[in-house]
Amino acid sequence: MPHARTRTRWRLPLTAATLLAVSLLVPAPVNAAAGDVTDYAITVDPKTPGARIDDTMYGVFFEDINRAADGGLYAELVQNRSFEYSTADNRSYTPLTSWATTGTAKTADDDGRLNARNRTYLALDGGSSVTNSGYSTGIAVAKGKAYDFSVWARAEGPPPLTVTLRDADGELAPARRVGARGGWAKYTARLTATRTSTTGRLTVAAEGPVALDMISLIPRDTYKGHGLRKDLARKIAALDPAFVRFPGGCLVNTGSMQDYSEASNWERKRSYQWKDTIGPVEQRATNANFWGYNQSYGLGYYEYFQFSEDIGAMPLPVVPALVTGCGQNRAVDDDALLKRHIQDTLDLIEFANGPVTSEWGKKRARMGHSKPFRLTHLAVGNEENLPNEFFERFKQFRTAIEAKYPEITVISNSGPDDTGSTFDTAWKLNREANVDMVDEHYYNSPAWFLQNNDRYDSYDRNGPKVFLGEYASQGNTFKNALSEAAFMTGLERNADIVKLASYAPLLANEDCVQWRPDLIWFNNHASWNSANYEVQKLFMRNVGDRVVPSSATGTPSLSGPISGAVGLSTWATTAAYDDVSVTGADGTVLLGDDFSGDASQWTHTGGGSWSVQDGQYVQSDVAAQNTMVSAGDPAWHDYDLSVKATKKSGREGFLIAFGVKDTGNYYWWNLGGWNNTQSAVEQAVDGGKSTLVSKAGSIETGRAYDIDIKVRGRQVTLYLDGQEWGRFTDDKPAEPFRQVATLDRKSGDLIVKVVNAQAADARTAIDLGGAKVRPKAEVTTLAAAPDAVNTATDTAVAPVTSTFSGVADTFTYTFPANSVTFLRIKKG
Repeated sequence: MPHARTRTRWRLPLTAATLLAVSLLVPAPVNAAAGDVTDYAITVDPKTPGARIDDTMYGVFFEDINRAADGGLYAELVQNRSFEYSTADNRSYTPLTSWATTGTAKTADDDGRLNARNRTYLALDGGSSVTNSGYSTGIAVAKGKAYDFSVWARAEGPPPLTVTLRDADGELAPARRVGARGGWAKYTARLTATRTSTTGRLTVAAEGPVALDMISLIPRDTYKGHGLRKDLARKIAALDPAFVRFPGGCLVNTGSMQDYSEASNWERKRSYQWKDTIGPVEQRATNANFWGYNQSYGLGYYEYFQFSEDIGAMPLPVVPALVTGCGQNRAVDDDALLKRHIQDTLDLIEFANGPVTSEWGKKRARMGHSKPFRLTHLAVGNEENLPNEFFERFKQFRTAIEAKYPEITVISNSGPDDTGSTFDTAWKLNREANVDMVDEHYYNSPAWFLQNNDRYDSYDRNGPKVFLGEYASQGNTFKNALSEAAFMTGLERNADIVKLASYAPLLANEDCVQWRPDLIWFNNHASWNSANYEVQKLFMRNVGDRVVPSSATGTPSLSGPISGAVGLSTWATTAAYDDVSVTGADGTVLLGDDFSGDASQWTHTGGGSWSVQDGQYVQSDVAAQNTMVSAGDPAWHDYDLSVKATKKSGREGFLIAFGVKDTGNYYWWNLGGWNNTQSAVEQAVDGGKSTLVSKAGSIETGRAYDIDIKVRGRQVTLYLDGQEWGRFTDDKPAEPFRQVATLDRKSGDLIVKVVNAQAADARTAIDLGGAKVRPKAEVTTLAAAPDAVNTATDTAVAPVTSTFSGVADTFTYTFPANSVTFLRIKKG
């Protein structure tokens, strides 16, 4: 999931000199009253063969973000079970985070430890105890369910330990006594819950001096007995994903590329390296998670492979390329280290596929899996923003892998955005090197997804294939899911180009959220499907084997000028503005303000602190984000905006807004954004942003800049200090009616998939091109209000199945407003 996601994913221009022509024209029916009907036509051509759809078309992407692993999919109920939490993970952490002690208890990092990779342990004197609070509200247990307790202990005195599980109302399971004597050894017990609770606490009390480590409590009932939380695993399995991409994300290409050893001084902030995550759990390394917490690696590569196999999905691991991303953007120049990582990747393939007689195949077999995991695809790197440096290293990985394992598809990537200079350079390098597959990532507004259904129509049919490894539309409302569904019809239509696609991220603990939106939400005892999940599930379970060519009429679009008020803003920066003027195309002065008096013409709708100081309008809160003030009439159009802006302090530059309708709908020119590395025009629609044009560059502190923006019709030209900086035309409609047809060869079904992302029903004439069909079709419909959201207690978006009996060679079907509909039509 997901470079550093501080705001949203931004898009860059196709080349540094190219300015995009993009749009957010609103189709006329989108604002139609409920109950209105719009007429469409769909024509299907069953006689012309379409693109073959690979069995791997849709999958899932797992990244340990939002507590997706520890406290999530990994069923361990004890948080910080091995006392390894550190300020390296989070400034608030200590080795006793999530623990409370009584009596004499202290953590130790010395030669008495359990093993070299498990650095810290807890020492208790007799009569002392330690209590763990679990994740979220506590340890969740269910009445009648069994839980496996284990602990590693070293004791020289009286042996017994007493293990209790309680909440504020009393005992949750009968207490157990555990003997512990001598050197480090593992001790176990089983606790059976007598009550259901979500606020449990696990206590281990010592009768004599003892050292403890790896205190664990895991439900006996896990998914297929493999240590994963059952409800979450089942929800993922219910999608029927064709692949699982793991382990990240930013976890893969951030931090040190060194190992976890004495030579690296036990480096905590490391990239995710697979050898750290296999073998006995008490011997696995610990690591600082990029998203601000600790990852124990209890869920490691072996478990990822096993889970993929358990749900019938292809494993697709991602390994570091020794170029950091996610805001770090540094190429590691260490040839010996590079060679080690390349060998690690070769060893990974042997671990997955090698015979039990091989070194790493034997290690896999010792963990309990003698048969190979059948790895076929492997990605090198994730969202690298240094395409030339990345590709030099990628080529060395690919050469080594192809020499030893030519059957493996080695996947490259195109950086963190859907367009731009990094994207263009990466794709050029990938094409020139005949790379098999390129991983694209983007997070954009719903309007962008409605606009860009045709994204892959123009891709080179003879070039690399596409793995759309991360995408989402910045929200979990049904409106977001509808836009994603509309986009997915374009993915399927281009199945000869797009071979793999996965929404991201997969999981989110509602009590620990670093990124929205997410596919599946959960807390310590329950989980629920987002509206986006229901769309993904519908597509994944009704893919088909081949595209059946089809076409549809579009929605008429209203064409009018860009209109709106003007605005000023900052982001993590203080700035001063002066001499603001807005002049109509006919020379009429619409607004003039030199701030020699007050700022009464301006309305403050954002954060921050604004005041008039020495004849300038100053925003003085350096930490505030989006501090928008606006002035003027939302009906203004065809005007020139001029302003003088000066950055005073902070991380970024300043933002000049135009076309301002309200707090969620506007354009702004973001000068010195992204930590003062680039500038872009962004458009917000209902709060979701997309980038229309972008260039590298920074803003100097203390320098006054003259900014001019010329709005004419739907074309905008931007000037910086009198020089044209760029221009764009916003005239591409956000089409709400999208469709695709596929053939399921096994059942013989023709699957007609229609998205109607507007407030009007879509009465549609469907022509099946002479196909012989039965009169009855199975119908699955998702329909809800655009702002509907699924929660732990309310499922507003859920599939409804029905039968339609009016199918013929030509027939009419009315698709409900705000709906996704799949018609499975039987052959006659």
